[in-house]
Amino acid sequence: MPGDNEMIPTARPVIGEDEIEAAVRVLRSGLVVQGPEVAAFEEEFSRLVDGRHCVAVNSGTSALHLTLLALGIGPGDEVIVPSFTFAASANAVRLVGADVVFVDIEPDSFCLDPAAVEAAITPRTAAIMPVHLYGHPAAMDRIMDIAGRNGLAVVEDACQAHAAALNGTPVGAIGTAGTFSFYPTKNMHALEGGMISTADAQVARTLRLLRNQGMEQRYANEIVGANVRMTDVAAAIGRVQLAKLDTWTEQRRANAAYLDGQITGAVVPPVADGARHVYHQYTVRVRGDRDAAMRALTAAGVGSAVYYPTPVHRLKPYWEPDQKAGRSWDLPETERAAAEVVSLPVHPSLTQEDLARVAAAVNALGGDQ
Repeated sequence: MPGDNEMIPTARPVIGEDEIEAAVRVLRSGLVVQGPEVAAFEEEFSRLVDGRHCVAVNSGTSALHLTLLALGIGPGDEVIVPSFTFAASANAVRLVGADVVFVDIEPDSFCLDPAAVEAAITPRTAAIMPVHLYGHPAAMDRIMDIAGRNGLAVVEDACQAHAAALNGTPVGAIGTAGTFSFYPTKNMHALEGGMISTADAQVARTLRLLRNQGMEQRYANEIVGANVRMTDVAAAIGRVQLAKLDTWTEQRRANAAYLDGQITGAVVPPVADGARHVYHQYTVRVRGDRDAAMRALTAAGVGSAVYYPTPVHRLKPYWEPDQKAGRSWDLPETERAAAEVVSLPVHPSLTQEDLARVAAAVNALGGDQ
């Protein structure tokens, strides 16, 4: 059992004997890049997204980038993206030469506000990129309705939301395409890697070409592509982790339910009707001095983190060009969230004692906020 002064980390990636044995098995086989393990991982992951085509790549960022390329999105197009997200969401849009249109979030889910999305549509809008932030699904029913009425693609950034769902439909199986990350701190990982899901067989084939220098058959290049393949070592680790995902997800949800019932010193994360939250992060709002609150948590041996302290529209690569072009974004809920959020430990390695310490440390910050 951890000692009273041992820090409870916000994340604890699992690399156990099963993962090590899988990696060694592949290394000994000599088939190490985009071989049978990648194909098996794609097939197994497709069950998580209602049987959609799945294409494995080397990262979640590559998944976003290639998806936009495969959908033909590029210069002259606009893609609607939340600013309250990791920069990779917007970076992928810039990488294909399209323009990012930032819109605000809903205060409860931290995900795209459909009303703001609809208000931002112009004749140049080509796609909407909802981010299922922290593992909570965006309001996909309303977003898909808006997209359908306006002829827009929907690229789900599900990089934090493996096994999340809305009204029984898994994320990654709702939009035109879905993207996932297997970075070590995610709910499951492959050391590094990404996955794209789509119901469109032609889009899937284009994705397979794009990830492998534009080739399906060796030296028969059909389009300009890149090398963003997944290794078989990563796929083998991903397959082991995928088999454990259901158990880990239920433990995260149980840990979150405990914290919901115990925490009074911060605003616990609401869950929308019909949403299955998988708690990549357990994110509360602290309405007082957040820096002081985090220092107090650290002193109590409880790790915490802020995702994300600076909205993407205020980051230098976006802020400076927008200022020069005379553009500004009115995103009050985004700004408020960036100033108030704190993510607490919720990962499945926590003990009941850990959870009690987390709740007690948060409640010691002050009264019901």
